[in-house]
Amino acid sequence: MARKNLSMKTKKILFIVDDFLPYSTKVAAKMMFELATSFKDKGFHVSVLTPLHTLKKSFEQKEVQGIDTIFFKSGKIKNIPKIKRAINESLLSYRAWKYCKTFFKTNHFDAIVYYSPSIFWGKLISKLKNLYNAKTYLILRDIFPQWTIDNGLMKKDSLIHKYFKHFERINYKNADCIGVMSEANLKWCQENLKNPAKFEVLPNWTKIDPLPLQSNKYRKSLHLENKIVFFYGGNIGHAQNMINLVDLAIAMEPFPEAHFLFVGKGDEVALILEKQREYNLTNVTYLPAVDQKEYFQMLSEFDVGLFNLHPNHLTHNFPGKLLGYMEYSKPILGCVNKGNDLKEVINEAKAGFIFENADKQELFMAAQQLLQSKQLRERMGNNSFNLLNQRFNVETTQKHIEKSLFG
Repeated sequence: MARKNLSMKTKKILFIVDDFLPYSTKVAAKMMFELATSFKDKGFHVSVLTPLHTLKKSFEQKEVQGIDTIFFKSGKIKNIPKIKRAINESLLSYRAWKYCKTFFKTNHFDAIVYYSPSIFWGKLISKLKNLYNAKTYLILRDIFPQWTIDNGLMKKDSLIHKYFKHFERINYKNADCIGVMSEANLKWCQENLKNPAKFEVLPNWTKIDPLPLQSNKYRKSLHLENKIVFFYGGNIGHAQNMINLVDLAIAMEPFPEAHFLFVGKGDEVALILEKQREYNLTNVTYLPAVDQKEYFQMLSEFDVGLFNLHPNHLTHNFPGKLLGYMEYSKPILGCVNKGNDLKEVINEAKAGFIFENADKQELFMAAQQLLQSKQLRERMGNNSFNLLNQRFNVETTQKHIEKSLFG
């Protein structure tokens, strides 16, 4: 039931994200849909603005699963060469204003919630803040371009670095409040970025409503009926440092009942396929990205959720894929960069085994434990689901952002 204590007038919120349902398989799209729906269920009028590279016209407004959604024409920004992506993302604010100006000027919003990545929303947010005199909340999930410096993909103070930093500053400047994923990230932001008082912890979230999927569709089609499957789903790129998980698969080859399934897109897919050929790995399967429904069908069938973060990160990420693993009661196995408090969160809850990247032997030993004990997998899987309930529920996030925006 909608709350009546806000005011006699329904509050209107505009959500802005660089991709959205039903055309995206990204975790960000699912998270923002669930957050928008949670606000709608509490009585707010909600609209979502998002680019769509396949759009034939410049602007389209339609309802997506009950959410008023505004699509505007844009170049492709996902899974394309870096230079092309940078150009198309750089134009996001320009194209959004150009194609949606009439919509913006004939609608009023009391608040704006926007998601980064992308870092290129700042100029649009500035225009909309002035137009509506609205409060703004930035959900910051990716501290870019810092992580590219950490990983050696970009040179500090190079021309391209200065270019991205310029837009990053505009993005942060126009946020009244900025929510980061963890205490470790909060500490880094407050020590390294301007206006430290703007930053606060806003953990990732999900709607806790796992689909009752019971079939063995993928086990059968992939001939994995008698295997314990270590499942990785999501972006397969430099930030994930996939060699760590591939090395684990190589180390686990002597255990014929163990199998590793990697599903997704990204720059390091070629690495997985190359190592598969080089070592003639029969315990590794790669599949391209699938839609949300198929992804969760797949996830529901398998046994252990894998993830990895690059060891050179100075910032501290909480991969969205972990929410899916928790939702389907999977024990979590993976590695993080040094100082990432995700390690303590998972390990203290006994929801899986998290190590630093250098701890390859410990990762290998933990994989063996999970392989050999169904009881351990089930116990850690239950703990994983309980942790999700306690800390990462979308309703908690909705209340937090509402308080920040409206008091």
